[in-house]
Amino acid sequence: MSISTAKPAHRPWWPWLRRIAVWAFFGLIAWLLVSQARAIDWQEVFDAMRALPAATLWLAGALAAGSFATYSTYDLLGRHLTRHPLGARTVMGVTFISYAFNLNLGSLVGGVAFRYRLYSRLGLPNGTITRVLGFSMLTNWLGYLVVAGVAFCFWPLVLPAEWKVGNGGLRILGAVLLLLAAGYFVLCALASGHVFRLRHYPFKVPSLRMAWLQLALSCLNWALIGSVIWVLLQGAVAYHTVLAVLLVAAVAGVVTHVPAGLGVLEAVFLALLSHEVAQGRLLGVLLVYRGLYYLLPLGVATVAYFVTELRARRWRHAATLKR
Repeated sequence: MSISTAKPAHRPWWPWLRRIAVWAFFGLIAWLLVSQARAIDWQEVFDAMRALPAATLWLAGALAAGSFATYSTYDLLGRHLTRHPLGARTVMGVTFISYAFNLNLGSLVGGVAFRYRLYSRLGLPNGTITRVLGFSMLTNWLGYLVVAGVAFCFWPLVLPAEWKVGNGGLRILGAVLLLLAAGYFVLCALASGHVFRLRHYPFKVPSLRMAWLQLALSCLNWALIGSVIWVLLQGAVAYHTVLAVLLVAAVAGVVTHVPAGLGVLEAVFLALLSHEVAQGRLLGVLLVYRGLYYLLPLGVATVAYFVTELRARRWRHAATLKR
């Protein structure tokens, strides 16, 4: 008996359909941004920024620092799995640099290119870097699934009518996200240590204990990011509402591929919260948030990048002399 080895029929329409969906979503975000921007009193925006108390700014800055510190531990989990020799401080430094550039320049440049550049300069092979990077991304989005799932299930947002998604749709989406996260935990419980190959790259299923650690760190990070904006709003909006809007904006930024989610974040927040907070004040808070969470860490990361490059060059030179 012969077994057919014919490949599945090619679907030439799928890439075009995906592009159309992405551009349609981007168009919706652009329309929201433009329509909201026309009604904004920019003097009110600047006044709102100047009116933020120094104590509020310091607290928001501390929370942002806590978020970056938490995210910087993600690659330590990959270090534990791959057993590579780099020290914890070095790994956290590389993760911090890549995260800051990821936020401002996009995942391909920051999250991927900077990790490969710095880790390879520090002596790690590409296979190890890929495993560390992949596990870090998995950690980040595992927490997203759970935090977003809980937020959408129990505190669904009131979305604009043109979005065609009501509370029921958000609850269903939240349940699906929680089921996906639960599936990962079932996999870790039943197949811990098993190696799968995903596009020629091996993926070793972590232990259930490691999965819980991934979840704890990632949920903490998403909670800290939401708390930065909530503190800047000085309690004008419930925390869970701010967090839910942030989660929607995060996916919108990923789908549209706009570096730093520039304009996307603002459009989503204005569309979903302008009925609770004056537009000028809300936009002022978001601009301060960008300064604290995007631009300030980028400045620190730029300096840290050149320092790391210099250290890596010295390390490679010393290794060459020992041969």
